[in-house]
Amino acid sequence: MKYLDLTLPTPAQNLACDEALIDFCEADNDVEILRFWQSSQYFVAVGYANRVAAEVNLEECRRRQIPVLRRCTGGGTVLQGPGCLNYALVLRIESRNSLQSITATNCYIMKRHQETLQKVTGLAISVQGFTDLAIGGLKFSGNAQRRKRDYVLFHGSFLLDFDIALVEKLLRMPSKQPAYRANRSHADFLTNLSVPAAMVKQALQRCWNANEPLAEVPWNGIDRLMNEKYGRDAWNLKH
Repeated sequence: MKYLDLTLPTPAQNLACDEALIDFCEADNDVEILRFWQSSQYFVAVGYANRVAAEVNLEECRRRQIPVLRRCTGGGTVLQGPGCLNYALVLRIESRNSLQSITATNCYIMKRHQETLQKVTGLAISVQGFTDLAIGGLKFSGNAQRRKRDYVLFHGSFLLDFDIALVEKLLRMPSKQPAYRANRSHADFLTNLSVPAAMVKQALQRCWNANEPLAEVPWNGIDRLMNEKYGRDAWNLKH
């Protein structure tokens, strides 16, 4: 597997990059990829099917000049920024029996990440809901996927040293929530893993045997998606 440790200048470009990577792989490039990135700017990432008005305090985001962007994967709405490590996996579906359905893919990847991080941190980490990782019932990682013909994009984030109090100000209570959340506020539901980003990166690289740098970044695909989607309110604020 190839790896790409690349953070682009804006949150929108970073979301575009994740989608461009699965398009790149679908175009008969016969490669799997693990990518990492960390935004120095706060932004809201809305799940593909989410309604912005229901999930986001849009007025407060605008007052603070925090971008509200829509990603190409499902799941809930999250705040990201400094202290949050993002990753993306692009995996060939036919390469593993455990990638043949949405549910099986969730179980396979979440279990691998749970075991990997538990081993390197020594913490009791559990898989909660469908795609959350938690410590003592507190969530520190959320994940989502998008499936195409031959590849799946599975990406997510790890709260390492994040300003959880800011989440309360910018996000509403989610319209849908896993049972284990039990209607807790963001402040009472989220936690930081409190380990260096380098530790998580190295652990996931070992987990996925991602040892060779990706030489060809799909810049044209990123530019196209910025023009078509991530740079446009028609995409980010729809619904």
